Amino acid sequence: MDSKGKKILIADDEPDILEIIQYNLAREGYDVITAKDGDDALTKAKTAQPQLIVLDIMMPKKNGVEVCEILRAQPAFKDTLIIFLTALNDESSHIKGLETGADDYVSKPISPKVLVSRVNALFRRVNKEPEDKVIRIDNLEIDPVKFEVKVDGNSIVLAKKEFELLYLLASRPGRVFLRNEILNHVWGNDVIVGDRTIDVHIRKVRQKLGVDCITTVKGVGYKFDL
Repeated sequence: MDSKGKKILIADDEPDILEIIQYNLAREGYDVITAKDGDDALTKAKTAQPQLIVLDIMMPKKNGVEVCEILRAQPAFKDTLIIFLTALNDESSHIKGLETGADDYVSKPISPKVLVSRVNALFRRVNKEPEDKVIRIDNLEIDPVKFEVKVDGNSIVLAKKEFELLYLLASRPGRVFLRNEILNHVWGNDVIVGDRTIDVHIRKVRQKLGVDCITTVKGVGYKFDL
């Protein structure tokens, strides 16, 4: 994977962590910018327009979740990759991070090797060539080239993983996709996420579409059934 020219912003209030992450990502060829708190992260994100942002959840001024929410509300950062760093082991913190639009999270204490692997995996996933088949089912249209979803002709804004999840299910209406299949197709084998990740994204897709089109097959997986 070619990392040349890709900008990464790291936001953490611990200088030692910033230094070790910056060093390891720079060795991979990434252009790395650092921020010391939430406000600094927002300022530098708007200035540098990085392709990926690493956010510590527990930061002064604005925490990582608040920064993520602010960025995701802006069209310029809709598809920016975001990874949370968290020392919080409770499941609710991870779910909250995913609900605000994070792509992945890495637990502290940080293994630089793991973080670099996650970063590389996310870039590989987004660099995959999309399918070019537009899916039209009743009042729903899904365009994988434009990453555009329309319901009754009205555009619906989905985050990248939400879109990929919907497209996967809608590509085979009525077919039940197992949880492992969904994780492999949407997140890839290199990204370690839990089953709750799927549940969170399914719920967000349902809410945004306002259409009852994804059915839960208890204990098995999900299917598209408009």
